[in-house]
Amino acid sequence: MTMTTTTMKCPMLVITGPTACGKTGRGVDCARAFGGEIVSADSRQIYRGMDIGSGKDLAEYGDVPYHLIDIADAGSRYNLFEYLRLARTAMADISGRGRLPVVVGGTGMYVEALVNGLELPEVPPNPELRASLEGKTLAELTEILASMKRLHNITDVDTAKRAIRAIEIATYYVEHPEEAARTQPHPVQGAVIVGVSIDRDSRRERITRRLHQRMAEGMAEEVRALLDAGLSPDDLIYYGLEYNYVTRYVTGQLSRDEMLRQLETAIHQFAKRQMTWFRGMERRGHTIHWLPWDLPREEFVQQTAALIGL
Repeated sequence: MTMTTTTMKCPMLVITGPTACGKTGRGVDCARAFGGEIVSADSRQIYRGMDIGSGKDLAEYGDVPYHLIDIADAGSRYNLFEYLRLARTAMADISGRGRLPVVVGGTGMYVEALVNGLELPEVPPNPELRASLEGKTLAELTEILASMKRLHNITDVDTAKRAIRAIEIATYYVEHPEEAARTQPHPVQGAVIVGVSIDRDSRRERITRRLHQRMAEGMAEEVRALLDAGLSPDDLIYYGLEYNYVTRYVTGQLSRDEMLRQLETAIHQFAKRQMTWFRGMERRGHTIHWLPWDLPREEFVQQTAALIGL
């Protein structure tokens, strides 16, 4: 069953869910079945050379085209403004060729901004603000951020640098209300969001198994290679999760056991934050059609086909 956007009303299919739920495979199955192409909504798969730690799993794609993976050098700072610009360009190209954009990923901020049709002005650095926030803990910065009620500032912040950047953006909009007015949502009509639902125990088991599998595949060696290529430890720690803890292990700040224990805990906490985001999306008016993670592949595709009008 291969369909095109000319035979369906859905302009955009989203396959999302928490880490380790298997959404990449589900997205590939749907893209292949519906004549689609994948647009990644993962904030770290953007970077070249960060393959194992970001879980690109490129072998899963097979003959399905994908976009917004491996488009920036590791060590650079990609942001929501740049993501939206390139994602929309890719989606327009895909739709223009009569194919279906299938957005796949668990970065809730990216997913929600896309389905909201959010437009963002580019926000310049604010050196004075950054200096005033330097030295604050992540908890303190998160508290500041929580009081700033804009979508792109309620992000999955797991490092102080990311929190400072989010505060910087919020401050810019306070100081430039005319720019803030441009950020009001214009939701994409007909977009369908499918969430891959997984129970907590299964998710925890899969996270643990996947972490050990990635270490066996060479995640520490990947980090060493990035450091040898000239990236600083701080550059990698900025990206959080695997790149935070494995970098600290590789540079001797953590033992292997400490790294594995702390990283596993951090990934579990990250998955919980992702689910908090998705519940927030539902409260903000988005319908997420949750399908079980262990649904047979053909049935998952069939149920998704019904949701997009096939």
